Amino acid sequence: AEQQGSRAAALADPTRLMLADALERSGGELCVCDLSWIAERSENLVSHHLRRLRADGLVSSRRDGKMAMYSLTDSGRDLLRAVL
Repeated sequence: AEQQGSRAAALADPTRLMLADALERSGGELCVCDLSWIAERSENLVSHHLRRLRADGLVSSRRDGKMAMYSLTDSGRDLLRAVL
């Protein structure tokens, strides 16, 4: 129950919800710079929110050269659909 509560709380923030939705709509991966542009927030702030989503297992990341690419996990996708 604690894990589910923490995950739900992660999507309670409007910026994190927007980032998760952008990842879902992309159908794949996005980098911080793309998410920053979509959310109209600084890259530092987007990175901060992505760390929270990743810590709760809602987002995964991989390195592509110097860039980190982010995508929703299956549990992130399921929770996002339940919220929206």
